[in-house]
This record gives sequence, C-alpha cells and structure tokens, in this order.
Amino acid sequence: MQKTSARLLSLLSLLQARRDWPGALLAERLDVSARTVRRDVDRLRELGYPIAAFKGPDGGYRLDAGAELPPLLFDDEQAVALAVALRIATTSGAGIEEAAARALNTVRQVMPARLRHRIDVLQVTAVERPAGRPATRVDSDVLMALGAAVHAREVLRFDYPAATAPGADEGRGDADRTAPPPRRAQPHHLVTWSGRWYLVAWDLDREDWRTFRADRIGPRVPTGPRFVPREVPGGDVAAYVAGRFHGSDAAGDWPCRGEVIIDLPAADVSRYARDGFVEELDARRCRLVLGSWSWPGLAATLGRFDADIEVVGPTELREAFAHLAHRYARAATNTPVAPGTTATPASPGTPGPPGAGA
Repeated sequence: MQKTSARLLSLLSLLQARRDWPGALLAERLDVSARTVRRDVDRLRELGYPIAAFKGPDGGYRLDAGAELPPLLFDDEQAVALAVALRIATTSGAGIEEAAARALNTVRQVMPARLRHRIDVLQVTAVERPAGRPATRVDSDVLMALGAAVHAREVLRFDYPAATAPGADEGRGDADRTAPPPRRAQPHHLVTWSGRWYLVAWDLDREDWRTFRADRIGPRVPTGPRFVPREVPGGDVAAYVAGRFHGSDAAGDWPCRGEVIIDLPAADVSRYARDGFVEELDARRCRLVLGSWSWPGLAATLGRFDADIEVVGPTELREAFAHLAHRYARAATNTPVAPGTTATPASPGTPGPPGAGA
C-alpha cells in the first residue's frame, strides 16, 4: 500500500481526471478500502479541496469549484501546454503580462528537468506590425467583459470614442467635446491581429458587420437582451477578419492583385513575398503574384525588391508604376509642386486600408 502522502496525491489526480467517481471504483484504483478513501477525502478537505459527496447506488465523490484556487496536479502534457500558454500570454497586450510571467515562473520551478527544458527553448517576442506601430494595451477587465458578452450572446452597449490625433482637442471647450452616443452591437468573436485585440460584432445601428478595437471600447452595464447569433460572412471569422484588413469586405483576397516577373531567384523573392505566389522560371528569374490594398501600394511593394520588373498584368498595375515613376522623378530633382496643381498623373483609384470599427 502507498504511503498516506503518495496516496493523497494519487486520489487528487484521479478526482481531477473526471467529474464523478464512485467510491468503490476509487477504492479499487487505489487498492484500498472504502473506509480509507473516506478518510483520505476528509484529509483533502482539510487542505482546502472542495470535494463533494453524492448519494445513490454508486455514491461517490467529485471535485467541485471552491471559493479559492487550491493546488492542482498536472500531467506532463498539461504542464507543458500551460507553460507555453503562459509564455505567449506575457506578450499578449491583454494587461496580464506581469501576472503571466509570475505564474510561469511558479510553474517552471516545480517542473521536472525534462519538462523545464522543453519550455525554456520557447522564447516568444512580440513584434509590432506594421513597423513603428506603438504598442497597444487592453485592460484585462475589458477583455473579460467582452468575452462574457460573446459567451452569453447578449447585446453589448459600449462607448467607442473616435480616434483623434495628439493635441486635436487643445483649445476646445467642454461644450465642443460632445461624447458620441453609446454603440449597440451583437458581439461574436474576440480576435487578435498584428498585436491588437478586436471585437467582431454585428452593429445594430448601422446594420452591418464591424471590427472594433478593444482598447477603445468602454463596456456599459447592464448588457442588453440575448440574441440568436448570425453567421459571419463566409462562415470563417479568421478569413473574414483577414479580408477586412486586406481592404475587402468579403472574406478573402486583397482588392488589388497583380502579376510580375522579377529578375531575382525564386528563393530570394519567396522570403519576402508574404502571402504571394512565387514560381521559378529559371535560375535568375521568377514569377510573383502579390496583393495589396491599392495599386500604388502594390507597385511600391514590388519596387522594394530592387530588381528589374516586367508587369504581366493587369493594366492598373502598369499605370501605378507610371504614377510612381513621375512622383519619384520629381522628388529626385527636388522640383517643387505649385499650389493647386497636381504633381503626378491621376493615380488609379483604390482607397487605402480600411479603418477598423468605423
């Protein structure tokens, strides 16, 4: 028979593995009597574990939720998964970074060496994209409130102030700073994109889908009535959000996509092609199909490869290259632009990337 301390750990591990345990089955698994099981359960209760007894033909025990979090046992896979999740949480921007780092240190200290090595090799770095974007932090209480509304399928009422440039309100009186009315939306998903948190929701006032920046949301209480969830366009929230940030309301592709031949090896181009398609033509040339939110933006991106480019199509991409060529030529000669005149031919019109949560 195991010693009492080892037996208590075995009993706790079993109680965590499933919801209900018949007393006779616990005694069989631990190779002890039913009376010993009852005594061990009492010992665990004295240590703060909320173990409830249930009656019936197969009366037994279950580990319930208590007022405080007691010590828990994890198997190897659970421990590694928990550590990895905590490592990622330290870069989440959700306002829990310090707590996640402390929890990770606690878990790591009690890990066997074989498991500690597995998590030590995982180093996560938060990369802000696009370059230069300041880090954004979201209050963890806000994220919890948004997540609760998504889970409960309750209409969310929230303040959502418009983004303003620094100093834009200077010199304005309080009467000029009229707060916009609260927004009403059916919340569907919390997502992260490029280092920021967003709420995907059906805007009840605008009767359309919107993506709201979580760091600008101020939830109001109480929440509204429950609702029957709609299906996001395309049925895939990840594809829908990607489509919105590619500049398209549809769940999918960039609004501008062109094809070129670049005088560079395919291996060199593919490292910087993002989600583009690269096909090797020979040792020194490749074909690249790439997308962007505008034709000038696509032409400028392709120009960064610093190689000769042949435009296969479409015509809008050729016009965008001509548009940028005039602009760059004028910049190279420092030719001033007279007020009220246009420095370059009209650019093929495609709006810039959409702002989230309009």
